[in-house]
Amino acid sequence: MSARVLVVDDILTNVKLLEAKLSAEYFDVESALNGPDALEICARGETDIVLLDVMMPGMNGFDVCRRLKSEATTAHIPVVMVTALDQPGDRLKGLDAGADDFLTKPLDDTALFARVRSLVRLKSMTDELRNRALASRRLGIADPLAAAAMETGLNGRILLVEDRPRVSERLETALSAFHQVEIEPDPQQALLRAVEGDFDSVVVSLDLNGYDGLRLCSQLRSLERTRNVSVLMMGEAEDRTRILRGLEIGAHDFLIRPIDRNELVARVRTQVRRKRFTEKLRDSVQSSMEMAVMDQLTGLHNRRYMDTRMAAMFDESALRARSLALLVLDIDHFKSVNDSWGHDAGDEVLREFADRVRACTRGIDLVARMGGEEIVVVLPDTALDAAYAVAERIRERVEADPFAIQGNARTIPVTVSIGVSSRRAGDASPAEIMKRADDALYRAKASGRNRVIAANAA
Repeated sequence: MSARVLVVDDILTNVKLLEAKLSAEYFDVESALNGPDALEICARGETDIVLLDVMMPGMNGFDVCRRLKSEATTAHIPVVMVTALDQPGDRLKGLDAGADDFLTKPLDDTALFARVRSLVRLKSMTDELRNRALASRRLGIADPLAAAAMETGLNGRILLVEDRPRVSERLETALSAFHQVEIEPDPQQALLRAVEGDFDSVVVSLDLNGYDGLRLCSQLRSLERTRNVSVLMMGEAEDRTRILRGLEIGAHDFLIRPIDRNELVARVRTQVRRKRFTEKLRDSVQSSMEMAVMDQLTGLHNRRYMDTRMAAMFDESALRARSLALLVLDIDHFKSVNDSWGHDAGDEVLREFADRVRACTRGIDLVARMGGEEIVVVLPDTALDAAYAVAERIRERVEADPFAIQGNARTIPVTVSIGVSSRRAGDASPAEIMKRADDALYRAKASGRNRVIAANAA
């Protein structure tokens, strides 16, 4: 997997050495000799992962990492701190600064390349989400990247898969101060619980009794219900080959025994933060998709979606020689509601009107707001007489009970006029059905309102 790697080190010899190693593995390498230059390159979106030295003059690696992880535009970039510092406190300081990993010099090339590929793969999974989420700004959604970058990674739901009671109790004690922790010693039951639960991270022991923990990691990454859960492996120092294999199959991080409780807390927090970061982007994309096709006031589909979907329904109806009917509904004297009680009351009426129409239709029917107080209902596999019956049911439902306005402080009567039409053999487009339904609606309005009129069948 090719990627753009930024090497940040104030010693040129170190930079050249890493450049040569990474280039030989077909990575595109750029370098920076100080923190400010590294921040500028990252801000331009020109890197997929940062290999960051700690000991630099002026702005050290910890400060650079904090800056990157605090900015909405760069928080998603993986950072691996590379340093000669080898004390647990140093590693913890890097993780607390937001680093995704902390590697000690001299570097193990195989481990380095595996970690870089793993983190780049994870980043690529979020890049498209980021681009789509950014596009949602045009729809008026608050900045999704800023909201995602504010995630703390605390109070997550953690599933700990460990079959040694003393070990699991010690790990639970360390994590439970910051998260909700559940322990499951049986790996097969752990998979079921992960599928059924809403966990942020699953911490898996690789040396379970009689079971290969890597198999569980692989299953967690492959199942749709658990694909977005972060997976953190725990293994012995001699498990190095298996740990690297775990990174290849999609596990997110690992810990080497004996496990430092502070490092455990820091790495789990990083994984929870990353998972929630992605979730917030995904939610933003979903919201933007809904806003593109939904009317925000009524929750019905909007005109744009209706035009596209109705055309497809018309084509299918013609191809299969099946019935297709259409209703056009218009609230009677709606302008007087706005004039007498205000636009807020008008909005309340529209929302309730939409709910009553929706309650009288099927899941396969298309219900859309055309604009103003007008709603269109498209009924597949429905003949004209059956569509008339649906329209009459809606009319009765609207008239039956007054509509609450002003926060339920007052009620007012509301009625609706409805025009009905159906597809004819000679129709070339849904516009012809719509025109006949509009004409029928006009006749319903002209003849006294609060009634249903159907266009004549062909």
